[in-house]
Amino acid sequence: MYKIRIIGAGLAGSEAAIYLAKKGYNVDLIEMRPKYTTKAHTTSLPAELVCSNSLGSADILNASGLLKKEAEILGSALFEIANATSIPSGNSLSVDRFGFSNEVEKTIKNYKNINIIREKYEKIDDTTPTIIATGPLTSDELCNEIKAKFGQSNFHFFDAVAPIVEKKSINFDKAFYASRWDKGDADFINCPMDKSEYENFYNILINSQRAKLKDFEANYFEGCMPIEVMASRGKDTLRFGPMKPVGIFDKRIKTEFKKHQFWAIVQLRQDDKMANLYNLVGFQTNLLWSEQKKLIHSIPGLENANIVRYGVMHANTFINSPQILNKYLQTKKYKNIFFAGQLTGVEGYCESIATGLLAAINMDLYIKNKQMITLSNNTMLGALTDYITYSEHKKFQPINSNWGIINELSEESGKIKDKKYKNTLRSQRATEEIQKLKDNIKE
Repeated sequence: MYKIRIIGAGLAGSEAAIYLAKKGYNVDLIEMRPKYTTKAHTTSLPAELVCSNSLGSADILNASGLLKKEAEILGSALFEIANATSIPSGNSLSVDRFGFSNEVEKTIKNYKNINIIREKYEKIDDTTPTIIATGPLTSDELCNEIKAKFGQSNFHFFDAVAPIVEKKSINFDKAFYASRWDKGDADFINCPMDKSEYENFYNILINSQRAKLKDFEANYFEGCMPIEVMASRGKDTLRFGPMKPVGIFDKRIKTEFKKHQFWAIVQLRQDDKMANLYNLVGFQTNLLWSEQKKLIHSIPGLENANIVRYGVMHANTFINSPQILNKYLQTKKYKNIFFAGQLTGVEGYCESIATGLLAAINMDLYIKNKQMITLSNNTMLGALTDYITYSEHKKFQPINSNWGIINELSEESGKIKDKKYKNTLRSQRATEEIQKLKDNIKE
C-alpha cells in the first residue's frame, strides 16, 4: 500500500490523516510541535484550537452550518469528534478546547498505520504523495521552500486571538445570560454599557498602545479584524459590529419591549467544558497586555475579571492558490502534491476541516487512478474551493464560507424574498448533491 505524507497535524491535516488511514494507507503525519512551536500554540496536541473554541453555527440554514453538514455527509471524523465534545453555545457548535484535541489525538493513535513524526518539514519531496496542511503558522523554512518551488511570494497576513476570563470573576450584578432575540439557549454572558460607559471604553481603546508588528501589519483579514482596528474606523463601528446591542435583553429590567435596552454589549462565550472560562467575542486584539487589562476592567461586569489569556497577534501565511492549485486541491505543477486548510486561503476552522477532507478524498482517488471529484457551486464546499482556485482573481485574499459565493437558485424558483425559505432550498440542493457524490465515490 502507498505511503502518504501529511505535513501538519492541525485541523486539515488531522482530518486528512484519519480519512486516508481508514482507507488503509500508511500515513506519515509530520508535525513540528512540540520540538518547534509557534507564538499561538500552547500544546503538542493535534487539531489545537488557537483562537475561538467555536466552530460556528450548527444551523444548516447558515453558511458555516451547511459546510459542516456537507463534510459530515462526506464522512468527516473531526466534526463527529466536535459533536461528541460540544459544550452549550446556543445555535453554535462550540467545543471543550482541550477535550476536542485530546479526542482527535486518541483517534489518530488508534490507527496503527499512522506514524506521527515530530520534526520540522523543510524540503518538499514531489515524488511522494503529500498533503501540505501546515496552516496559518507555517514555518519560515517551509514558506521559503514553497516560494522556491512554486515561484510565489508575499503571502503573509496577520490573525488575532481574543482574551479569556474566568467566569467566577465576572460581576453578575451587572452581567447577565441571554442570546440574541432569545434564540436557542441563553448561553452567552452579556456585559451591557450605557452611552457614557461605552464612550469611556472607546477612549481607552483608541488611546491604548499596541504591540509592535512587522512591516505588513496592516494586511489584516477582514473576518478576524483586531478590535482596535475596527474602532479606528469610527466611533460607532463596534456598536454595529461585535458590540451590537440589538435583540439582547436583560429580563431583570422591567421595561417595555424596545429595539434595544443598551447602548452597547460585550458578549462572552463559554470556552471550556466545565464552563469556568469565557472568551470575549470579537475581541481579538494586538494591544499590549497591560493595556488589555485596563480595557477589559473598564467593561461593566468585568471590573475585577481574572484574565487567564491575553489577546495576541501572530503571523499567518497563505499561498496564491489560484495560481498554484487546481479544483482538486492538487498543485498544477506537481501531481503528487496537494494543499489543504488555511494555507490555501480558506479562513476558519470548518473551512480547514472541510478542505482537509476534500484533499484526502482526491488523494485517494488520484492514487487509485480514478476520477477525482469537483463539487459544483451549488454546494458550500464546492463554492469555497472554486473561489480559492479561480485563476482570474486580481487580488486573492482569504475567504470564509458565505452565501455570497454559492450559486443562486434556478429561475424557476423565482425571486424569493424570504431569506429563511431561500436558504432552506439552497441547503436542500447542496446536501442532495453531496449525498449523491458520496454514493458515487463508494461505487
